Amino acid sequence: MSDAIETILGHRFTRPELLREALTHRSALQGSGRARGSNERLEFVGDRVLGLLMAEWLAERFPREQEGDLGRRLAYLVSQPVLAAVAEGIGLGSALSVAPGEARAGVKRRATVLADALEAALGAVYYDSGLDGARTVVRRAWEAPMVSQAEPPKDAKTTLQEWAQKHTRDLPVYRVVKRSGPPHAPEFVVAVQVGGVQGTGTAGSKRVAEQFAAADLLLTMAKGAAQAPAPGAAPTATPGATRTATPAAVPGAASTANAEAAPEWAAAAPTVSAT
Repeated sequence: MSDAIETILGHRFTRPELLREALTHRSALQGSGRARGSNERLEFVGDRVLGLLMAEWLAERFPREQEGDLGRRLAYLVSQPVLAAVAEGIGLGSALSVAPGEARAGVKRRATVLADALEAALGAVYYDSGLDGARTVVRRAWEAPMVSQAEPPKDAKTTLQEWAQKHTRDLPVYRVVKRSGPPHAPEFVVAVQVGGVQGTGTAGSKRVAEQFAAADLLLTMAKGAAQAPAPGAAPTATPGATRTATPAAVPGAASTANAEAAPEWAAAAPTVSAT
Protein backbone atom coordinates (compact mmCIF):
# COMPACT_ATOMS: atom_id res chain seq x y z
CA MET A 1 0.00 0.00 0.00
CA SER A 2 2.85 2.41 0.79
CA ASP A 3 4.25 1.82 -2.72
CA ALA A 4 0.91 2.88 -4.18
CA ILE A 5 0.86 6.03 -2.05
CA GLU A 6 4.41 6.86 -3.14
CA THR A 7 3.40 6.46 -6.77
CA ILE A 8 0.36 8.72 -6.40
CA LEU A 9 2.32 11.32 -4.45
CA GLY A 10 5.07 11.20 -7.03
CA HIS A 11 7.75 10.79 -4.36
CA ARG A 12 9.91 7.75 -3.60
CA PHE A 13 11.05 7.84 0.03
CA THR A 14 14.68 7.27 0.85
CA ARG A 15 13.54 6.94 4.47
CA PRO A 16 10.38 4.82 4.25
CA GLU A 17 9.97 4.92 8.02
CA LEU A 18 8.81 8.52 7.62
CA LEU A 19 5.89 7.45 5.46
CA ARG A 20 5.01 4.68 7.92
CA GLU A 21 4.90 7.23 10.71
CA ALA A 22 2.79 9.59 8.59
CA LEU A 23 0.26 6.80 8.06
CA THR A 24 0.07 5.81 11.75
CA HIS A 25 -2.97 7.17 13.60
CA ARG A 26 -2.49 7.62 17.33
CA SER A 27 -5.13 4.99 18.03
CA ALA A 28 -2.85 2.33 16.52
CA LEU A 29 -0.37 2.89 19.36
CA GLN A 30 -2.85 2.52 22.22
CA GLY A 31 -1.69 -0.17 24.61
CA SER A 32 1.71 -0.43 22.94
CA GLY A 33 3.54 1.50 25.64
CA ARG A 34 5.02 3.83 23.02
CA ALA A 35 4.70 7.54 23.67
CA ARG A 36 5.73 8.53 20.18
CA GLY A 37 5.31 7.17 16.68
CA SER A 38 1.95 8.54 15.58
CA ASN A 39 1.63 11.02 12.75
CA GLU A 40 0.86 14.02 14.96
CA ARG A 41 4.37 15.51 14.95
CA LEU A 42 4.66 15.15 11.18
CA GLU A 43 1.22 16.73 10.82
CA PHE A 44 2.46 19.75 12.80
CA VAL A 45 5.37 20.19 10.40
CA GLY A 46 3.35 19.43 7.28
CA ASP A 47 0.78 22.06 8.16
CA ARG A 48 3.46 24.78 8.13
CA VAL A 49 5.11 23.43 4.98
CA LEU A 50 1.78 23.40 3.17
CA GLY A 51 1.01 26.98 4.15
CA LEU A 52 4.38 28.22 2.89
CA LEU A 53 4.32 26.34 -0.41
CA MET A 54 0.70 27.23 -1.11
CA ALA A 55 1.37 30.91 -0.43
CA GLU A 56 4.34 30.77 -2.80
CA TRP A 57 2.25 29.09 -5.52
CA LEU A 58 -0.61 31.55 -5.19
CA ALA A 59 1.72 34.54 -5.41
CA GLU A 60 3.15 33.10 -8.63
CA ARG A 61 -0.21 32.20 -10.15
CA PHE A 62 -2.05 35.44 -9.29
CA PRO A 63 0.60 38.18 -9.52
CA ARG A 64 -1.97 41.00 -9.68
CA GLU A 65 -3.96 40.04 -6.59
CA GLN A 66 -3.48 41.65 -3.20
CA GLU A 67 -3.19 40.06 0.22
CA GLY A 68 -6.92 39.89 0.92
CA ASP A 69 -7.81 37.86 -2.18
CA LEU A 70 -4.72 35.70 -1.86
CA GLY A 71 -5.59 35.05 1.77
CA ARG A 72 -9.08 33.82 0.87
CA ARG A 73 -7.65 31.51 -1.76
CA LEU A 74 -5.10 30.18 0.71
CA ALA A 75 -7.72 29.59 3.40
CA TYR A 76 -9.79 27.56 0.93
CA LEU A 77 -6.91 25.47 -0.39
CA VAL A 78 -5.66 24.50 3.09
CA SER A 79 -9.14 24.02 4.56
CA GLN A 80 -10.15 20.70 6.05
CA PRO A 81 -12.70 19.81 3.34
CA VAL A 82 -10.16 20.35 0.54
CA LEU A 83 -7.42 18.46 2.38
CA ALA A 84 -9.81 15.59 3.06
CA ALA A 85 -10.89 15.52 -0.59
CA VAL A 86 -7.26 15.40 -1.75
CA ALA A 87 -6.44 12.67 0.78
CA GLU A 88 -9.45 10.63 -0.28
CA GLY A 89 -8.54 11.06 -3.93
CA ILE A 90 -5.10 9.52 -3.45
CA GLY A 91 -6.42 6.68 -1.27
CA LEU A 92 -4.67 7.84 1.87
CA GLY A 93 -7.46 6.66 4.16
CA SER A 94 -7.17 3.02 3.17
CA ALA A 95 -3.44 3.12 3.89
CA LEU A 96 -3.83 4.48 7.43
CA SER A 97 -2.92 2.29 10.39
CA VAL A 98 -5.60 2.63 13.08
CA ALA A 99 -6.86 0.59 16.02
CA PRO A 100 -9.34 -2.17 15.02
CA GLY A 101 -12.17 -0.54 16.95
CA GLU A 102 -11.53 2.80 15.30
CA ALA A 103 -11.46 1.15 11.90
CA ARG A 104 -14.88 -0.41 12.53
CA ALA A 105 -16.15 3.02 13.60
CA GLY A 106 -15.13 4.45 10.25
CA VAL A 107 -12.33 6.69 11.50
CA LYS A 108 -10.46 6.29 8.20
CA ARG A 109 -13.21 8.24 6.46
CA ARG A 110 -13.38 11.14 8.89
CA ALA A 111 -12.44 14.45 7.35
CA THR A 112 -10.29 15.47 10.31
CA VAL A 113 -8.31 12.22 10.19
CA LEU A 114 -7.82 12.37 6.42
CA ALA A 115 -6.73 16.01 6.50
CA ASP A 116 -4.29 15.35 9.34
CA ALA A 117 -2.82 12.33 7.55
CA LEU A 118 -2.28 14.33 4.37
CA GLU A 119 -0.42 17.05 6.26
CA ALA A 120 1.63 14.34 7.99
CA ALA A 121 2.51 12.81 4.63
CA LEU A 122 3.64 16.21 3.40
CA GLY A 123 5.73 16.64 6.53
CA ALA A 124 7.32 13.27 5.85
CA VAL A 125 8.16 14.30 2.28
CA TYR A 126 9.71 17.52 3.60
CA TYR A 127 11.94 15.64 6.02
CA ASP A 128 12.86 13.16 3.28
CA SER A 129 13.73 15.61 0.48
CA GLY A 130 13.22 19.18 1.66
CA LEU A 131 11.06 21.92 0.19
CA ASP A 132 11.72 20.90 -3.42
CA GLY A 133 10.22 17.46 -2.89
CA ALA A 134 7.31 18.84 -0.89
CA ARG A 135 6.66 21.48 -3.56
CA THR A 136 6.38 18.79 -6.24
CA VAL A 137 3.84 16.87 -4.15
CA VAL A 138 1.76 19.96 -3.38
CA ARG A 139 1.56 21.13 -6.97
CA ARG A 140 0.63 17.67 -8.16
CA ALA A 141 -1.95 16.84 -5.49
CA TRP A 142 -3.60 20.29 -5.32
CA GLU A 143 -3.70 21.01 -9.04
CA ALA A 144 -7.46 20.46 -9.42
CA PRO A 145 -8.61 22.70 -6.53
CA MET A 146 -6.07 25.34 -7.53
CA VAL A 147 -7.21 25.41 -11.17
CA SER A 148 -10.88 25.48 -10.11
CA GLN A 149 -10.49 28.90 -8.46
CA ALA A 150 -11.67 31.37 -11.07
CA GLU A 151 -12.38 33.95 -8.37
CA PRO A 152 -11.26 34.18 -4.73
CA PRO A 153 -13.71 31.92 -2.85
CA LYS A 154 -15.79 32.75 0.17
CA ASP A 155 -16.35 30.35 3.02
CA ALA A 156 -19.83 29.15 3.93
CA LYS A 157 -20.24 31.42 6.98
CA THR A 158 -19.29 34.51 5.00
CA THR A 159 -21.64 33.57 2.16
CA LEU A 160 -24.52 32.97 4.57
CA GLN A 161 -23.84 36.23 6.43
CA GLU A 162 -23.87 38.25 3.20
CA TRP A 163 -27.07 36.55 2.02
CA ALA A 164 -28.81 37.22 5.32
CA GLN A 165 -27.82 40.88 5.33
CA LYS A 166 -29.20 41.30 1.82
CA HIS A 167 -32.41 39.28 2.04
CA THR A 168 -33.59 39.14 5.67
CA ARG A 169 -33.75 41.27 8.80
CA ASP A 170 -31.92 38.60 10.79
CA LEU A 171 -28.32 37.52 11.10
CA PRO A 172 -27.29 33.85 11.41
CA VAL A 173 -27.36 32.59 14.99
CA TYR A 174 -25.03 29.70 15.86
CA ARG A 175 -25.34 27.52 18.95
CA VAL A 176 -23.74 24.32 20.18
CA VAL A 177 -26.51 21.76 20.60
CA LYS A 178 -24.31 18.86 21.66
CA ARG A 179 -20.76 18.16 22.76
CA SER A 180 -19.42 14.65 23.18
CA GLY A 181 -16.18 12.69 23.15
CA PRO A 182 -13.11 12.84 25.40
CA PRO A 183 -11.23 16.10 26.02
CA HIS A 184 -8.49 15.21 23.53
CA ALA A 185 -10.98 14.38 20.76
CA PRO A 186 -14.18 16.37 21.28
CA GLU A 187 -17.11 16.40 18.87
CA PHE A 188 -19.37 19.41 18.49
CA VAL A 189 -22.81 19.56 16.90
CA VAL A 190 -23.66 23.13 15.94
CA ALA A 191 -26.96 24.48 14.64
CA VAL A 192 -27.43 27.73 12.74
CA GLN A 193 -30.70 29.47 11.97
CA VAL A 194 -31.69 32.44 9.85
CA GLY A 195 -34.90 33.36 8.08
CA GLY A 196 -36.74 30.40 9.60
CA VAL A 197 -34.31 27.87 8.10
CA GLN A 198 -31.89 25.75 10.13
CA GLY A 199 -28.70 23.86 9.30
CA THR A 200 -26.52 21.58 11.40
CA GLY A 201 -22.89 20.56 11.29
CA THR A 202 -20.65 18.19 13.23
CA ALA A 203 -16.87 18.45 13.61
CA GLY A 204 -13.99 18.23 16.06
CA SER A 205 -14.01 21.99 16.68
CA LYS A 206 -16.77 24.58 17.05
CA ARG A 207 -15.29 26.72 14.29
CA VAL A 208 -15.36 23.93 11.72
CA ALA A 209 -18.78 22.73 12.87
CA GLU A 210 -20.13 26.24 12.32
CA GLN A 211 -18.81 26.20 8.75
CA PHE A 212 -20.47 22.84 8.12
CA ALA A 213 -23.74 24.09 9.61
CA ALA A 214 -23.68 27.14 7.34
CA ALA A 215 -22.99 24.88 4.35
CA ASP A 216 -25.92 22.66 5.31
CA LEU A 217 -28.27 25.64 5.59
CA LEU A 218 -27.16 27.03 2.24
CA LEU A 219 -27.78 23.69 0.55
CA THR A 220 -31.23 23.54 2.13
CA MET A 221 -31.97 26.95 0.70
CA ALA A 222 -30.58 25.87 -2.66
CA LYS A 223 -33.15 23.07 -2.71
CA GLY A 224 -35.90 25.50 -1.77
CA ALA A 225 -34.81 27.90 -4.48
CA ALA A 226 -35.23 25.18 -7.09
CA GLN A 227 -38.80 24.52 -5.95
CA ALA A 228 -40.11 27.66 -4.26
CA PRO A 229 -38.75 30.96 -2.92
CA ALA A 230 -36.51 30.66 0.12
CA PRO A 231 -37.79 32.55 3.18
CA GLY A 232 -37.65 36.24 2.34
CA ALA A 233 -35.98 35.74 -1.02
CA ALA A 234 -36.66 34.96 -4.65
CA PRO A 235 -35.50 31.62 -6.03
CA THR A 236 -32.65 33.28 -7.88
CA ALA A 237 -31.24 34.77 -4.72
CA THR A 238 -29.51 31.63 -3.45
CA PRO A 239 -26.02 32.82 -2.44
CA GLY A 240 -23.14 31.76 -4.68
CA ALA A 241 -25.28 29.36 -6.68
CA THR A 242 -22.90 28.64 -9.53
CA ARG A 243 -21.85 25.00 -9.46
CA THR A 244 -23.33 21.55 -9.44
CA ALA A 245 -22.78 19.33 -6.40
CA THR A 246 -24.65 16.64 -4.55
CA PRO A 247 -25.60 17.20 -0.89
CA ALA A 248 -23.22 14.44 0.15
CA ALA A 249 -20.37 16.58 -1.14
CA VAL A 250 -20.76 19.02 1.74
CA PRO A 251 -19.48 17.76 5.10
CA GLY A 252 -22.16 17.85 7.75
CA ALA A 253 -24.99 18.34 5.26
CA ALA A 254 -28.15 16.60 6.43
CA SER A 255 -30.28 17.49 3.43
CA THR A 256 -31.03 14.84 0.83
CA ALA A 257 -32.16 17.44 -1.66
CA ASN A 258 -30.92 17.79 -5.20
CA ALA A 259 -28.62 20.80 -4.81
CA GLU A 260 -28.35 21.70 -8.48
CA ALA A 261 -27.22 25.20 -7.57
CA ALA A 262 -24.80 24.45 -4.75
CA PRO A 263 -22.38 27.25 -3.84
CA GLU A 264 -18.83 27.27 -5.20
CA TRP A 265 -17.24 26.34 -1.89
CA ALA A 266 -19.26 23.10 -1.84
CA ALA A 267 -17.79 21.69 -5.03
CA ALA A 268 -14.48 20.51 -3.61
CA ALA A 269 -15.77 19.05 -0.34
CA PRO A 270 -15.37 15.28 0.05
CA THR A 271 -17.99 12.64 0.72
CA VAL A 272 -16.50 11.82 4.11
CA SER A 273 -17.60 12.09 7.69
CA ALA A 274 -17.07 15.52 9.15
CA THR A 275 -16.48 14.32 12.69
